[in-house]
Formats: sequence, structure tokens, C-alpha cells
Amino acid sequence: MKKRAFALATAAGAISFGTLLASCTTAKPVAPEAATPGAVPAPAPGIAAEPPAAPREFRAAWVSTVANIDWPTKQGLSAAQQQAEAIAILDRAKAMNLNAIVLQVRPAADAIYPSKLEPWTEFLSGTQGVGPQPWYDPLKFWVAEAHARGLELHAWFNPYRARHATARSPIAATHISKTNPAAVKSYGQFLWMDPGEESASKQTLDVILDVVRRYDIDGVHLDDYFYPYPIEAPTATGAETAALDGSGAARAELDFPDQPAWQRYVAGGGKLDRASWRRDNVNRLIEAIYKGIHREKSWVRFGISPFGIGKPDRRPPTISGFSQYDKLYADAELWLEQGWVDYFTPQLYWPRSQTPQAYDTLLDYWLAQNPKGRHMWPGLFTSRIGAPTRSYAPKEVLEQIEVTRARPAATGHVHFSMAALMENREGITDQLKAVHYGTPALVPATTWLGNAAPGVPGVSAKRGPDGVRLKLSAGKANVQYAIWSKHGGEWRFAVAPVSAVDFVIADDAQRGPATAVFVSGVDRLGNESARVSVL
Repeated sequence: MKKRAFALATAAGAISFGTLLASCTTAKPVAPEAATPGAVPAPAPGIAAEPPAAPREFRAAWVSTVANIDWPTKQGLSAAQQQAEAIAILDRAKAMNLNAIVLQVRPAADAIYPSKLEPWTEFLSGTQGVGPQPWYDPLKFWVAEAHARGLELHAWFNPYRARHATARSPIAATHISKTNPAAVKSYGQFLWMDPGEESASKQTLDVILDVVRRYDIDGVHLDDYFYPYPIEAPTATGAETAALDGSGAARAELDFPDQPAWQRYVAGGGKLDRASWRRDNVNRLIEAIYKGIHREKSWVRFGISPFGIGKPDRRPPTISGFSQYDKLYADAELWLEQGWVDYFTPQLYWPRSQTPQAYDTLLDYWLAQNPKGRHMWPGLFTSRIGAPTRSYAPKEVLEQIEVTRARPAATGHVHFSMAALMENREGITDQLKAVHYGTPALVPATTWLGNAAPGVPGVSAKRGPDGVRLKLSAGKANVQYAIWSKHGGEWRFAVAPVSAVDFVIADDAQRGPATAVFVSGVDRLGNESARVSVL
């Protein structure tokens, strides 16, 4: 993706908190209403005695560190400057009613956190192997600050890229290209870990599981880079831009230089053809990551965001273009069939009107490839708003969300990238908040990883001069509170992190004070407790 300009912005509308309460009403547990499979819009006016199901929809944005696309905005910023930029992103996400950030923690066999396995990325300090100054742990900071705002933090890893074309600093002695040069190949302007080398795949698996063990992340996320996008021979220019533009035209390509690993496979009696062998190399890593994550922490979800066009022999007749199956050796359909992901975020980076890559047709395709009912949260190319070429109008993104919500089995979406939302390009941030994100939403529950209801929170309430003041205490396994309040005939919904001890439900200037309040606890997998009636 081309680098976009980044502008910091302040965020308004944060949840207000009051002082501790001196007295309370009697709390009464009430079983929650069953939620529908799809995203639930803002509760409509009504006179129901109990609130409706909680709104549920995954609303996230990618935050790229590679080439300083999103964060930090440039190399060499102080720790305080980096932290201020991170806070601005998280505050904007919270103010918009997003509920997750997908943060790139491994741009190119390097790290935005202290690691014994890989060096610090140069996209922080400007020099690979050198951490931020003064020293701090950026990933720990991001996780803590996201959770304090009730946001999930998913750690995004590039599985095989070893050096980006924009890298300028010397390669650190602890980088895999120095410690295990046989596992790294030069391909165009990049270095690439060879998926055919077992030591390369083991490095990626070890790095991911190290983060899962050491950090309180909510998810592990892989992008679309498996084997590299092919480059043309002999010019060594990239095919990724052509793929995104919908071109599938055949060109002379430089083959990926994995001959040593391939020859060892054949000499050892391997029976697969070379393309199938390459896909098998990737498949085995995907399966190992999925199983390894859940052995470490059962609640950490695993997601992948592959290129958005499926296998040529399965595509709808109107769809054409680049084949990740044949060029990236990514058998994404197999990963869904085997259930090796908890969520799937195909990069559907084309407008609805572009028939050969139409958004709605591709979304329906991927939904049909999902026999185990994993979460389907497509990626939206929001950064194309205001782009020099092939730009989107904000209306395209808004309508793609409407298309997604019209499919009950598609329960969320992810924006590429946060820069477009920080800059509010052509008013997209304001429009999203006004049109689609008017109320917060819980992340859809991942019931196949666990479906036991968490404990009921402790809640007390007292009317004050500015509204109803709640005092909250967490029940077993609670990480968030879901809060409903009734004003006139309308139910309203809010979410608070478990760190919130006090929460104020403000009086409404037109509809008056809340006449009913319900609270439930939500666990790491999105399961909801019985509701507590406190007013």
C-alpha cells in the first residue's frame, strides 16, 4: 500500500466517570436476550420492560508500522511523542465507537517490542536493533491503553517478510538474515524468509507464541503476504499494485529462489508438485499457529486477512483477477474449511461497481467458503478515499458496510488504515459515526472457543445531579460491562472497561433521566452474563 499522510486529531465524547457511591438500589439478575447472528443496529424506540440484545459488530482498523504508514508517523520520535500519537489513535477509535485495533507488531522479521528472538524495528528509532528513547515497551503500552478504553488489541504479524524496500538502516546482528542466512532469500527490493525452510517457519511460530505468552493481547493477525507478490523479470517491478487494480494479466515473472529447499524435498521422496509443495509449506504454518495459540491461551483469537479474490476454479463467473492460490501459494479456502482461523478478513479492496472484483459478489463468495461458521469480517480500503488514483468517495465505504450488514453471517469489518480515519478524509470519520457507529457494539462472541457465561457483575446505583451514578465491580471473567439505560421509550447502550469503578448515565435534555438501567458482564470471548436490573 502506498504511504499516506498522517495527521493527529483529538477525540471527543469519552465516557464520563463519577465519584464512588454511598448507597445503592437492589440488583436483580435477569437472563440476557439471545442475540441475532448479525450486527444489531442501535436499539429502536420502544416500551419493552427489558432491553434488547446487545449490539454486536467487529469494528476495527489496521495500524501499520511498516514504512511509518500509521504509527509512529516518522522514525526517531521520542517515547513521549510515540505514546502521544498512540493515545490519539486510541482516543479516536473510542470516540468513533470502534471496538478493536489491529496493530502491526512485526513488520519485517523485527519487533515493536523488546524481544530475544528478533531486533527492534527501525520504524521506531530509525535504526534496526535500537529501541525507543527513553526506553519503554510499546506493545505493553498499546495493550494497556487499548484495554483502558474498552478496545481489543490484536497483534498483527507479517509471517515471512524479512526486509522492506523502504528500510535504510544497517541490518542488526540479531536479524534472521544474519543469524540464519540460508533461510532468507533476496527477491526484488525485499528480503524474504523462505517458507520452504523449516527454520524460517519455526522462527515465525516461535515469535508469535512468545507474544501470546508475554502480552495480554486479544488476537493474533496475519496479513496477505505469504510467498511474495511476484515481480516481473527482468525489471523486478512489483505486481501487487496490478493485483489490487484488478489485473490478472500474465507477465514474465521472476520465480521465488527456493531451489535448495525444493531439491531437498524431492531428494527426500516428496511427491507434491512444486506449487502444491509451496502451498503445503504455508498450510502447515497456519495450522501450527492456530493450534499453538490456543494451547497457550484459549481465548486469544487467530485471524488472517488474505487477498480478496478466491481460487480460479471456484470463483463466480463474473469474477476475474489475480490468483493468490497460484501466485502467493495461499490456499485460503482450505484454512476456512479446516477451521484454522477464528476470524477471516478478506481484503475486499474494490468498489461494488467494479464487476470483475465487485465487493458484494466477493463477500458472498467467501461466506460460501465458510462451513464452520468462523467470523467473517472483511477488510475495507478506506484509505482510497482522496487517493490520487482510483479514489473512493466516502459513500462507497458507507455502502459497503451496509452490504456487509445485510448478510447475517458477516458480523464486522476492518478499515485499512487508521490514517484515513485520523485525517477524517472527506468527512469519512464523521459520516461513519453519524450513519453507522451511532452506538457502541460488543465484539461478536467466539463460542467455539468457549461459551460459558461469565459471572454477574456487582452493580449499585444512585441518582445524582447529573444523572444516574453506577458503582461497578467485576464478576468472574468479566473484562467489560454492557450497560443499557431507558430514557422515555428508548433503550440506549454503552460499554465500559472492567477497570471502570464508576459510570455516569447522564440525564437526557429531551427525554429526561433514565427510568431503567441494566448491566451485564462480558468475558474475553464476548460471552455475556445475566443482566442486573439496578433501577
